[in-house]
Amino acid sequence: MYCQLCQRQLERLTLHHLIPRQKTKRKNEPPSATIEICSACHRQIHSLFDNQHLAKELNTLEKLQQEPQMAKFLQWVRKQKPDKRIPVNRAKG
Repeated sequence: MYCQLCQRQLERLTLHHLIPRQKTKRKNEPPSATIEICSACHRQIHSLFDNQHLAKELNTLEKLQQEPQMAKFLQWVRKQKPDKRIPVNRAKG
């Protein structure tokens, strides 16, 4: 299985809701589309961006890939071994 963001092959992937569930649940809407990504990419997304920003600005695979902070992370993480525990970079205030 390949992470849809970093393209690394891993044994396990997680589902990322392109519009956070918090936003759809409050409006009694069905969950949004999902992408299958590795835990490193998933943790990085949620450490950099709040749910409101994700829902409004980064709600497609392409937008996530093109966001400058994520693009830099993706370029780096692609070089890492799949079994390596990836540290999360926190957003800079």
